Amino acid sequence: MAKKGLGKGLGAIFGEDIIKESENEAVKAAVRRKKAAAAEEGAAETVEENPTGRLMVKVALIEPNKEQPRVDFNEEQMAELAESIKKRGVLQPLLVQKKGAFYEIIAGERRWRAAKMAGLKEVPVVVGEYSRQESMEIALIENVQRADLNPIEEGRAYQQLIQEFGLKQEEIAERVAKNRTTVANAMRLLKLDEAIQDLVINNMISSGHARALLGLDDKELQLKAAKMIVDGGLSVRETERLVKRMAREAGEEEKPKKEENSLNLIYQNLEERMKTIMGTKVTIHNKDKNKGRVEIEYYSEAELERIVEMIESIR
Repeated sequence: MAKKGLGKGLGAIFGEDIIKESENEAVKAAVRRKKAAAAEEGAAETVEENPTGRLMVKVALIEPNKEQPRVDFNEEQMAELAESIKKRGVLQPLLVQKKGAFYEIIAGERRWRAAKMAGLKEVPVVVGEYSRQESMEIALIENVQRADLNPIEEGRAYQQLIQEFGLKQEEIAERVAKNRTTVANAMRLLKLDEAIQDLVINNMISSGHARALLGLDDKELQLKAAKMIVDGGLSVRETERLVKRMAREAGEEEKPKKEENSLNLIYQNLEERMKTIMGTKVTIHNKDKNKGRVEIEYYSEAELERIVEMIESIR
């Protein structure tokens, strides 16, 4: 049976029954700890059982997760959310885990910040225990589902999951319910100069503009083109034409389409054959018919050792 993507909410990660069970168990555990916490932390009234089966925790005892993928919080949107919370309260509880005398946010930092702006003293939470990887994945999924991440933040989050936990693009795509191409495109933007990445973060150029700039290998040309986009208010289509013209002027002539398509099919076939043999992603970067380089990806030290041993066995 094929695995389902995890794009329908946090219940899809661990199952709705498990989420509900963790809420109830958290309530019972909190009540048991209440008297002990009062003596140890001097906070007898910080946690109270809520009739809905969730916990109410003082805002001051909640802290954000330092590895939250989103670092940019739109002030206007936050003000709107704070106004909504003033009228209706926090409708969806934060997902947190106990960390010393505090509660660390796993999902819901926007609601927590907005609740503080609205002047709330306490907010509803669901307490659980999660590994570092689970915490990152849940935060990423929540933000991606709500389109809260800008393209650069999204790409960096995917990259961190790959580098630190050895996930492959296909696995990440399944977790966030997106196709692999979307994940790959987000990560490609990280190849751009940081100055251009900042333009994307600040909504001065779109991710479509940024992807078009990847058609220029020279960083200085990329920056020059980015300035022209901002100054001239160019559309994505106009940017694509600009990039092609700049590439031609720089001697980066495009190959005839038929020849290029034919070569691409050949290299794609070779990449697939090598991927099957190596058991990991292989990319061929061809400069011309006779020159290029082969890039073999690995996601852990153990996998690197396996690849090296495989290559050594050829001798």
